[in-house]
Amino acid sequence: MKTGVYLCSCGSSLTERIDFERTAAELGRIPDVYVKSAEFLCAEDGKQWLEADLTAERPDRVVVAACSPREYEPAFRGVLERAGINPYFLQMANIREQVAWVTPDVDEATAKAAAQVRGAIARVGEHRPLEKIQVEASADAVVIGAGPAGLKCALALAEGGRKVVLVEQSPALGGLPARFEDVFPNLECSPCMLEPLLGEVLHGPHSGNIEILTLAEVVAVAGYYGNFAVSIRVAARHLDVEKCIGCGECIPPCPVGWPNEFDYGLSERKAIALPFLGALPNVPFLDEGRCLRWNGEDCTLCRDACPVEDTLRFDEAPRLEQRKAGAIVVAIGASLYDCGGMPELGWGVIPGVYNSLEFERLLASNGPGGGELRGPAGGPPSSVAIVHCVGSLDEQRQPYCSAVCCRYALKFDRLIEKKLPGAHVHHFYRQLVVPGKEGAALLAAGQENPRAGFTRYDRGSGLRVARAGETAAVEFTDAFGEAQSVGADLVVLCPAVTGPEDGARLGRILDAPSDRFGFFEELHGIMDAVQSTTRGIYLAGACQGPMDIQQSAARGMAAAGHILSGLAPGRKLDVEPITASVDESRCSLCRTCGLVCPYHAIWYPAEAASARVNAVLCHGCGTCVAACPAGAIVGNHFTNEQILAELEAVLQ
Repeated sequence: MKTGVYLCSCGSSLTERIDFERTAAELGRIPDVYVKSAEFLCAEDGKQWLEADLTAERPDRVVVAACSPREYEPAFRGVLERAGINPYFLQMANIREQVAWVTPDVDEATAKAAAQVRGAIARVGEHRPLEKIQVEASADAVVIGAGPAGLKCALALAEGGRKVVLVEQSPALGGLPARFEDVFPNLECSPCMLEPLLGEVLHGPHSGNIEILTLAEVVAVAGYYGNFAVSIRVAARHLDVEKCIGCGECIPPCPVGWPNEFDYGLSERKAIALPFLGALPNVPFLDEGRCLRWNGEDCTLCRDACPVEDTLRFDEAPRLEQRKAGAIVVAIGASLYDCGGMPELGWGVIPGVYNSLEFERLLASNGPGGGELRGPAGGPPSSVAIVHCVGSLDEQRQPYCSAVCCRYALKFDRLIEKKLPGAHVHHFYRQLVVPGKEGAALLAAGQENPRAGFTRYDRGSGLRVARAGETAAVEFTDAFGEAQSVGADLVVLCPAVTGPEDGARLGRILDAPSDRFGFFEELHGIMDAVQSTTRGIYLAGACQGPMDIQQSAARGMAAAGHILSGLAPGRKLDVEPITASVDESRCSLCRTCGLVCPYHAIWYPAEAASARVNAVLCHGCGTCVAACPAGAIVGNHFTNEQILAELEAVLQ
């Protein structure tokens, strides 16, 4: 077996530490090995020279002794391929970072380089021909969640010519910001900000590429990157979305009243209702759990009031939709820490104590009070206490900072001043965190307000909210050990942002795990922040961790970019052959491999007598190879024979 060894001096920088002549002489004594040197093999001239030399010499195996294979191995594999040699008959020896840069003594460096290359020669002799495979792939996507992240992602994909199924669990699009009055940092009208985006998704030139399924949830996923089969359960809306004109005439006659979950129970809705004023699509939904027809009565008042015939459909049933997709994007948002877990703060017990989402709805002009703030006694409040860091920065609850809370609390400060001129606002905080180029201005505006106060508290302060007649009082111990009390007509609690409520269920369906905080786990939190650990499942927005609207929208666009670049109509997926494979004759189906695989690449078809590896999902990490008690799994290109041959040669 003829082996060609090519030493790269990296422009003489390596020959200052490594004696190439001595190295070549030692390696040349190995049977059927020839050694040649070059200055810059990675340069275009160097690659052309290498290709020509390989074509002339026709070696069976090739060793390139140069810099990091992580950086240049794909390029040198391409050279071998163009020279008519299987690209996996290449082995690289890193004599730059691992030898020349860390070994100052020339004799030691030369001996070390020779040993590394000797090991590479022995290893490459055990290489087997591998070929990339190609699989058909869908270029379309399913986006779960129609908040800012999901909407931006869906629209970007649609503009790129992809078909998108947008799955939203609620009856309306826009996520939480659709229910806000203004957003930080510049108090921009939230519905106005969303309207152009929603208009594009619903009626824009690319809206034909977006299928919107509201009142829907993903219930099953099968397949892999490029070839997912997604099952979506769609609840009955009981209104024909195409016929309904959104007049709302069906709503007033309904005799059923129920706390409106879209206003967090602060208002009442009917069994047939719009979630909130301005919700899109502008079509009511009928709640079977509240409607008298599903409770034994033959009520038709809503249908009788509808001016468009056959719009109400009592006989509509839930349906299960099946969709094919190449990728899935999770953009389901986050939740808030349950303030009921801190009873000392009086939430749900003391009148006038609200969490931040409840207060957002009280401030909103389309909210339960039309945007007019009222205290428990009915009059306009003269003082508001805002308690930051509820459940945050607490090892017993949520140890992290959510970062958005301080900014929306300072937004509340401005909105209270606008709606209640002269009202006093008192902030209680553990840390003030206002990132971003506009954050400092937002904080400065709050601190310069003569009617705003700021008090820092810690765990030892014993901060609590108590009744004080018809109002409330925030009681705490100050830094000097003195008991203090600040009265307030309203108290707003700013809880930690926590993982999505539906995250655990959806994570099991998608094989997309959660991190230790309950958010979806990224492949790499910095470099691959919108990819999950399962290939083809992408993450966008607050389901990954606390983030604001701007960050969420950007993550949605990033996820779309991954899909647009990785999946294209008519393009097949190239699958790297450096994966695990199963020796069926030795596999006992103990399933140990599936338990340890971090990429969910191993499956057990009912008709097969052994485990199978999905090459599209496999990253070739070798975890299953090490774990298999029968030695039935082989890591292609990293077999035991190859690794042992390299070790033995290095140690000669």
